[in-house]
Amino acid sequence: MKPHTKQRIAFSFLFLCTLLVILPVGLILIIIIKNGLPALSWQFLTDIPRAGMREGGIFPAIIGTFYLVLGAIIFALPIGVMCAIYLNEYTKENIFSRLIRLAIINLAGIPSVVYGLFGMALFVMFFKFGTSILSGALTLGIMILPVIITSTQEALRSVPKEFREVSFSLGISKWQTIKRVVLPCAFPGIITGAILGIGRAAGETAPLLFTVAAFYLPRLPRSIFDQVMAIPYHLYVISTQIPNIPEKIRYGTALVLVILVLGINLFAIILRIKLRRKQRW
Repeated sequence: MKPHTKQRIAFSFLFLCTLLVILPVGLILIIIIKNGLPALSWQFLTDIPRAGMREGGIFPAIIGTFYLVLGAIIFALPIGVMCAIYLNEYTKENIFSRLIRLAIINLAGIPSVVYGLFGMALFVMFFKFGTSILSGALTLGIMILPVIITSTQEALRSVPKEFREVSFSLGISKWQTIKRVVLPCAFPGIITGAILGIGRAAGETAPLLFTVAAFYLPRLPRSIFDQVMAIPYHLYVISTQIPNIPEKIRYGTALVLVILVLGINLFAIILRIKLRRKQRW
């Protein structure tokens, strides 16, 4: 067989695999948009649930999701970035550093329901934070830590070593080099990882089920120790626990969640492209 023919067969196979991934996702999006678009309105986005969640909107769930994601990123971003700096800039390649990297990889593969049980045992019961925004945000923060650490490490590795060497040759300390040279150059990758972590946190249900989510709470939280409604858990509730609910409310809630997650990921891509264009290396 000629090399050109082999290449065409390989490209055709790869294209087929791509279609097998894209088509189901596209079909799901079409179904959600078709059935959920009639429910979207200003009232749906800004009203509280009424009549046993069969009427009204999802405003408390939107606000609750925002609080949880904000708390998770405030907790996870500084710790994740500092951990990545330590692993990439200070540790030498040894058994200890390999064990830490292996632990980070394993944390990324743990199911979210396990994080939920861990958060319930540690924050809800041991620290006695109760089912609250604080417990939920800390649990989500731990869950997205591997994403932030990994993306920050890749961003730090992408900075040329020559930048560090030139800085050291000028008599600048290692920390000042990291602070003034390495981190600004790695900033696009760090921000991208943080936003992708936000996208994952916004779409999770299991951790919220054990740590914070309320079945029905038609008011906004007053403190970090209050329960909240969240869009993923609210979607689960109205899809499985509420009989005779209009179909458009279910699909409308799903559409809002999809728009939120896709919007966050799209924002991360656009921001990364713009920041990288500003770099001159």
